[in-house]
Amino acid sequence: MTAVNPIIHSSWLHAIGEEFEKEYFSKLKAFLVEEKKTHQIFPPGRQIFSAFDSTPFDQVKVVILGQDPYHGPGQAHGLCFSVNEGVKHPPSLVNIFKEIENDLAIPAPKSGYLIPWAKQGVLMFNATLTVRAHQAGSHQKKGWEQFTDAIIRKLSDKKEHLVFLLWGNYAISKSSLIDQKKHFILTSVHPSPLSAHRGFFGCKHFSKTNQYLTQNQIQAIDWRLEK
Repeated sequence: MTAVNPIIHSSWLHAIGEEFEKEYFSKLKAFLVEEKKTHQIFPPGRQIFSAFDSTPFDQVKVVILGQDPYHGPGQAHGLCFSVNEGVKHPPSLVNIFKEIENDLAIPAPKSGYLIPWAKQGVLMFNATLTVRAHQAGSHQKKGWEQFTDAIIRKLSDKKEHLVFLLWGNYAISKSSLIDQKKHFILTSVHPSPLSAHRGFFGCKHFSKTNQYLTQNQIQAIDWRLEK
């Protein structure tokens, strides 16, 4: 079971490795072992921690927080909002690309695979790292939130000049975990079709992120996925 021996960059084991030893995480592992006996779980086990394997702790510049992984076949691979190559863009991702095009005149890419952002220091993770196939929210309140809250606190405490992109009420509720004297928080409604027209479109979070990074002598993010 991958959750027992997480595939995760060594910098994260150094930063938050103690979480894997705590009682709540043992209960979470036991829950996942039982779930796998009777249900398909997304993302696949080897990709549960891929957000943290793709963006080492010491390279994080920007944090994008989601709530739940995609629960359809072939979509989730461990980074929030991202999908595997060749997978149709989910509606929220379509709207993210629309806002990037509006903000930075970067045309929407064919691929929804966001690893190129991760490699530049954009950490994209969900508050809940797994989900039962076709059942949104099915792994909430099983322990993942305690784990990911610890990650947000550690990033806030140990880093400086991070940009946190918090979209939707759930993500915005995590603001209390972040030291706003050290970091830059940008909030808006969620990019889902239900809410994007109420403030996500036009938020210009992508240019604002780069402006803040540049002001703090940090290399800006190239939001293009196709060069």
